Order: sequence, then structure tokens, then C-alpha cells
Amino acid sequence: MIDIFDKLFNKIIKKTKTKYGSIIKGKVIDIKNNNVIIDSGLKSESYIPIEEFKNYKGKIKIKIKDTIKLFIDNFESGNGQTILSREKAKKYEIWNNLETSYTQSKIIKGIITNRVKGGFTVDVDGVKSFLPGSLIDIKPVKDTTVLEGKLLDFKVIKLDKKNNNIVLSRKAAIINDNNIEKKKLLKKIYEGSVIKGIVKNLTDYGAFIDLGNLDGLLHITDISWKRIRHPNEILKIGEEIKIKIIKFDKEKNRVSLGLKQLTKDPWKNIKNKYPKNTKIKGKITNLTNYGCFIEIKEGIEGLAHISEIDWINKNINPFKIFNIGQKIEAVILKIDKTKRRISLGIKQCKPNPWINFSKKYNKGDIIKGKIKSITDFGIFIGFKEGIDGLIHSSDISWNINNEFNINNIYKKGITIKTKILQIDVNKERISLGIKQLKEDPFNKYLLFKKNKLINCKVIEIKKKLIKVLIEDSIIGLINITKDNKNIIKNININNIIKTKIIKIDKNNRLINLKIFKDKTIKKQIKIKEKNCFNTMIEAFKKAKSK
Repeated sequence: MIDIFDKLFNKIIKKTKTKYGSIIKGKVIDIKNNNVIIDSGLKSESYIPIEEFKNYKGKIKIKIKDTIKLFIDNFESGNGQTILSREKAKKYEIWNNLETSYTQSKIIKGIITNRVKGGFTVDVDGVKSFLPGSLIDIKPVKDTTVLEGKLLDFKVIKLDKKNNNIVLSRKAAIINDNNIEKKKLLKKIYEGSVIKGIVKNLTDYGAFIDLGNLDGLLHITDISWKRIRHPNEILKIGEEIKIKIIKFDKEKNRVSLGLKQLTKDPWKNIKNKYPKNTKIKGKITNLTNYGCFIEIKEGIEGLAHISEIDWINKNINPFKIFNIGQKIEAVILKIDKTKRRISLGIKQCKPNPWINFSKKYNKGDIIKGKIKSITDFGIFIGFKEGIDGLIHSSDISWNINNEFNINNIYKKGITIKTKILQIDVNKERISLGIKQLKEDPFNKYLLFKKNKLINCKVIEIKKKLIKVLIEDSIIGLINITKDNKNIIKNININNIIKTKIIKIDKNNRLINLKIFKDKTIKKQIKIKEKNCFNTMIEAFKKAKSK
């Protein structure tokens, strides 16, 4: 019985012309226990490891009842099974295709699967090939992740079946068609046209877009109507986008692209949409040392400068009080459509303490405040409304020597009375005075008539001028002339002298004087001259006796 079966099987083999190494067809009848069971019409069913049916991603692409090609590895395994190989069948067929592609310089398809030293591994229908890094594209590619995992065109540039060595070139596959495709593309490109492209690379200044054998530059300012710090906020490498041709230089093959130009310009008629002093709600998109950027709507941002954030604190730190993404109210202060700039105010959404102060107090009112700081030029006074006023050093005292004793009289933290001299809401300034709480002592001299006699103290003697102190705050000037030269010789600093008023200079707070000549002064001069003469005679006698 066994002999009869062997004879019949041999007849079938001769009839089908099968032998070791032949490629036959088989049908998948089951998949179980990590094996694929195949009916090839031979002596018995074959069990092929399931691994031979997995792709480079580890997925199985066959199913029961599929008809597939197989390689006869052995007719007899020792236990009655015919040994078949799916992997060898694939390699056999692929190698034939590779040899044809190599000899005829045809394009083959493959998938870049992994990075290896010097290049990449490419899966060509299950056969591993090598792609040198220098042959991946016509131009150097900084980021190859956009090519990995995709079905691409290649050319076989080296084939060694004995050593199972296959070297591919993607550069060679695309270089021949490059000029043809480029010519086709150039016919489609003109200023104003809209085409598709793939984001190839991102830089700080923009994105390079692959238009198909030609790259175009999408500058960062043409990506969005709103401000962005980097193109990766909107674009991703490998992403296909629609773009507009802004400028095309045919001679240099340079293409300038625009993405925002595909949408309406939100700045159009912006002044009509947002008149001055309009209150808006927005979102903080960026923080800087000089202020914060607020997005009013998609594509429109404004800057709230630090000086427009708080009524009182002018050196505010935006990082300490705001967060990116925070919703906030602001007021439109100014719109520059040409420069696409909007100035915003945050403090304007709150009551203005300077206006409130000006409504509550008037010029000339006496008000109490606490000394916040003392400087060389004056004293800053803080009020309960949260704002400060300044007492300039010239408004502290009528005493001209005040500048030397401010710190002795006034201390930080004490509460004092002051008089409001001026309230300037626009400049946010309040001028105050202490000396104005008392009447100006100079005023009484305005009532004095010419030739009025007054006593004064000599404080400075110059070649042509004597400066005298009438009171602590009143200065007088005496011009030295030929008429009074002899009298002035007998006057020293700190002398109290009698003078006559010649003129009163109200603007400069000065009183012009002249020395009053009376008999007492003349007598004093004669006595001094006599004493001087007697001293000279005595000195002469002493010198002669020696």
C-alpha cells in the first residue's frame, strides 16, 4: 500500500515539474500555534513559522484562504512533511526584481525603517537594503524623520546576491525626474497662485516648504497675522499645507511664500472696529520687562507698556503679576495701522487716583501726609489715596540756609502739613509747599519806600559788590563805587551796618541798598585813621631807638 502511494506521489511531482528550489503556490488553510498551515497540493500540509509572514512593523498581512507563493525547501522533513518557505520565496522573487531593476536602471519602492551607521536600512518587500546618508536626497536633509516610514522611490546602485548586499540611492531615483518635474512645477507657479507644499524644515526666521523639486521660504512674518516667536507654534515638519506665492524670481529660482495671506487681514478697518478708549477683553500671549502683549482677537495683539499697567507703581514687574494665557481687560489708547501696533492701557480700567484727588482737593488747600522719602531735591509725601506729592527743596522754607538742615528737621515716616501748590493730572504730579503755610517775609519789604533805613549783616565782600543779610531769608546788595570806597575799606564780614533802600527786585527777591553815611560813621573813620597814624609813629620810634 505504501509503495503504491509513493509511486503516485512521484508521478504528481514529475507532472507538476516541482523540485527543490522551485516556486509553487499554496493556500492558507489555518493559522495557529505561531504557524501558518499551507495546502500546496503535495504529499502533506506544511507548517511555516508565522514570523515569515510578518512585515518590518511586525504585522501579519495574510489571512485564511489566501493563495501565496512558496519556496520548496525540502520534500521530506523526516516525519512526512514537505518543508516550504515563504521568506525564501519572497527573497527569490524580490532578487529577480532587484536584478532587473539594477540592469535596466528601473525605479523600485522601499520604506526607510531604521537609522544605522553611515545611513539607513530600507525595507524592499521584506528584503533589507542599505541607503547611504549622502544619497537620501539631492540636497542635505537636516531632519530625516519626514522620510522615515514612507514608501519612497529608490535605485539599486550595487547588488551582490552572494553576500546579500544591496545598496540603494534615493538621490539617483529623483535626480532624473527632477528637471522634468521642476519644469512642470514652474508652469504652475506665478505670483498670487495657491499651491500645496510640505513643511521641510523650521528655523528661527521661517520655514522651508518643499513644493516638489523646488523649495520656497515662508518667512516667520508671513506665517500668521499675530506675533509668533517660532514657526513651530503653528507648523510641523512633514505637514502638508496650502500656501500662496508672494514673489517668484525665475532667474534665481527663489520663491517667497505666504500663509497668512490666505486669510483676511484682521487689521483692515481696525480703527473703525476699535476706536480710542474702547474697552476690550483679551488674553496675555507674552510677557517682557517692558510690558505684556495682549491678544484682542485672532491675529491682533496690542502692547500694554509697564507705564500703563498701574496708576501708582511705574516700575512694575509684569512677570510678578501676570501669567501667559491670563484673560484681562484693557483700553485702546492708540492704533498705528502702518506699523501694526496697538497701545493698550490696563490701569485705565480702574479709577484714576489723580483725577479723584483733583476732585477732592484744590490748589491752596492744606493737607496732611506722611514723609515717604527725603532726597537732595526735596521731600516726597504719601497720601491715603495712594499717590505721592513733592515738596521741592525751594518750597520747604523761606530760610535760604534750609538746604543744609532738611534732614535735621524732617524724618521719614512722620506726618506733616503741606499746602497744595499745583495739581497736574496729565503729568500725574502734585506740587506741595511747607514755607507757603506762612506768609512770605519778603512781602513786608514791598511796603517799604525808597530811602527807608534798615540794618543788615555783611555776609560777603567782593571787588564791586557787598552782599548783606537783612533777615534769614532776605538778601541785599550794595554796589561799590568811588563815592563809598573809603567807607567800605572799614567794613568787614559780620559787621552790622545801616543802609538805605534804593530798589526792591520782587522777581529775584533782592533789595538793592546803599550805605547810610551819618556822623557816627565819619567819626569812626577819623578815629580809625588817627589810631592808624599813631600806630605808625610808635612803630617808627621803636625802630629808631634800636
